[in-house]
Parts: sequence; C-alpha cells; structure tokens
Amino acid sequence: MKKILLILTVVFATAFTSKAQVIPSFAFGIKGGMNLTSISKTGIFDASNQAGYLGGIWARFGALGFNFQPEAYVTGKNVTVDGVKQKFTSVDVPLLFGGKIGALGFGARFYTGPLVSFAINKDQNYSSAAGNIAHLNYKDQNYAWNVGAGIDLRSLSVDLRYEAGLSKQDYGTGSTKINLFNLSLAYKLF
Repeated sequence: MKKILLILTVVFATAFTSKAQVIPSFAFGIKGGMNLTSISKTGIFDASNQAGYLGGIWARFGALGFNFQPEAYVTGKNVTVDGVKQKFTSVDVPLLFGGKIGALGFGARFYTGPLVSFAINKDQNYSSAAGNIAHLNYKDQNYAWNVGAGIDLRSLSVDLRYEAGLSKQDYGTGSTKINLFNLSLAYKLF
C-alpha cells in the first residue's frame, strides 16, 4: 500500500510539473537595470566603457516550454570617445524568442532575438520617439541582436544579455556600432 501511494504521488507530481510547462501562459511586468556600453574602435578614436541604465515593461507568452517576450524600455548608453562623454538615449523594443526549463515559478530561461532602438536626442523627446514606434517611422532607429539568459524566482527575474549592434549610430562627427551587456531585475505584476 505504501508503494502504491508513493508511486501515485510521484505520478501526480510529475504530471503537475509537466502540465505547468505545457499549458499556455501569460505574464506582464516591469524591469530595470544597468548596462555596460562598448563601441567598436575604428581609426584614431579612443573609447572607454561606462555604465548606463534601462527601465520599462515586458510581457511573456509561453507554451510547450517555449516563449515569446516583447519588451519596451528607455535605455541610457554612455561612452567616452576621445575624452568627450557621449550619451545615447533610446526607446528599445526587443522581440525575444526562447525556452524555459523549470516549473512552479522557478526556472532558467534562454532567449535570442532582434532589437529595434529608436534614438532620442535633443531634437526629439520621449513621446515623439513613442510616436515613431507607433507610426513605424524608421528615420532614427538602430538595429541590434540580443542573446541572453535569465533565472526566474517566482515573481522576480534576473536577466543577463549581450546586445550586438548591427547598424551604426551617429555621434558628433562620426558613427559607430554600439554593443552592450545588460543586467536587469524584473518583477512580474501578473
């Protein structure tokens, strides 16, 4: 009898854990963090890395152990080029595809996907950058590719990702590709 109860407990626990990864899910939350920006060194430019920030919202749609995670956040990217501090502020929209291992609110995620970055400068404010996204105005945008991993602990998530710049961003008298590492903390609201 004890063996049958033990076997039934294991079967139900396995079925519940498997079901948690298979059924469709939706999550929405906020996130914030920091980044370390790196620009490609070309020609005579001397560049150094500096920390920046990010903050915004995310959503996650998942089923069968895979998920799609669109995000939107404001990012400050700082770098010093030839002794002059440059600041790039943008509204970033990554579209991440990945998988999850784990259940019951605990697990590890891995993901990759494109990122579209809408530049905000002194001639543009946050609302006009959001308007560029809504109206698909491609004038001031940059492209990048994200690769990363994250850990979920119930409502909290920690993500580490690398963003490889695919297009050049103008600054002053030159242009360069911007690469960066992001470390962020996310909180699931629902």
